[in-house]
Amino acid sequence: MATSKTILDIRGKQLKLETAADVAPFIAGVDPTKLTAIHLGGNSIGVEAAKEFGRFLETSDVLQLADFGDIFTGRTIEEIPAAIQALLDPLSLKTSLREINLNDNAFGERVVPFLTPFLETNHSIRVLRLNNNGLGPAGGKKIAEAVCKSAPTDGSRSNLEVVICGRNRLEDPGATAFAKAFEAHKTLTEVQMPQNGIRMDGAEALAQGLVACSELQIVNFQDNAFIDVEMDEEGRKAVRAWGEAIKTSWPELRFLDLSDCMLSNGEGEVPPLLEALNDPNSKNLQNLRELRLQNNNLDAKSYEVLAQAVTKLTKLKLLDLQDNDDVEDNEHLDDIAEHLKAHGGKLFRTEEDEEEEEADEEGEEKVEEPLVEAEEEEELPAPPAKEEKSAFEMVADTLANLMGKVHVG
Repeated sequence: MATSKTILDIRGKQLKLETAADVAPFIAGVDPTKLTAIHLGGNSIGVEAAKEFGRFLETSDVLQLADFGDIFTGRTIEEIPAAIQALLDPLSLKTSLREINLNDNAFGERVVPFLTPFLETNHSIRVLRLNNNGLGPAGGKKIAEAVCKSAPTDGSRSNLEVVICGRNRLEDPGATAFAKAFEAHKTLTEVQMPQNGIRMDGAEALAQGLVACSELQIVNFQDNAFIDVEMDEEGRKAVRAWGEAIKTSWPELRFLDLSDCMLSNGEGEVPPLLEALNDPNSKNLQNLRELRLQNNNLDAKSYEVLAQAVTKLTKLKLLDLQDNDDVEDNEHLDDIAEHLKAHGGKLFRTEEDEEEEEADEEGEEKVEEPLVEAEEEEELPAPPAKEEKSAFEMVADTLANLMGKVHVG
């Protein structure tokens, strides 16, 4: 991607930027007062380079998107705190900012004190991306507390809509803190927290916190543990809490991924969460389009409940039951498959079903590709179709054309 007049985009160039002089060619000719998006991902940003980008961003009063994902590859833990502070401090009070992406940066707990001031201060963020940052339970707890502090206390509506915080080993302390943050904001439409080592206490707290978010549309908690291995009543509390939440909340929910969450011990036990899908008193889930329940020890009894539920889930297009028991030969699953097929949907029983669906989707994308590209050109942060090229880029293009004419052998 190239830089336009309103978008600075150096994604994926694998640059190692150390000094202000290294940064200068990329910000030259870009008016920060008109900048709407900045993409730095896929490069390695040192402290002095980060400070230069920070100075550039100080007057960016219409900036909507700050993409700082994967910008510290090869950097030491001593460098990252000062660099992240240099990038985020100028954005703390930017009321135009809508999205911050900090994915795939190995922060660890040590960097958290340099990140939390921004999270506490900026109340305009709608999308917060903190995926794969190595926060750990203590770091995750502090991040969640900062997010909670940013919630309005005067009765006004929060701007926060999306929180992505997967692969951070939050465990129960981090999850419980995030549950309080979610309850404080109430405006969330999307929450994704997969692969965090969350267990029963954290999962229960998250269900209870998210009950306050009546506009929730997308939920992904894949690969956390909802039951205790001993399977006593205390060990089932998280699954019950999620069942209650499904019955009473989230009328706009359209995507739910609870794969690899140990929802059942098998042996004919139907998780309360699945029973909630079939509850006659529930008027929710009428917008549910995709339900993923891979590898949850489900068996014939659960399939029977699901067979009844899918007749009420009128918009359901995809049900994923891979890696559960006896998925290839069950009459209830046959009924589910036929029902979904009649409505243009599909049941995933095996990996082959998913691969077939992906192949079909790839074929559809190829047919519609020109239309998709045309639509993207009209929206930020995609750059305009015609861009002004720097002298460096024009020389690079000329060299590429000459090299294309060279044949060896």
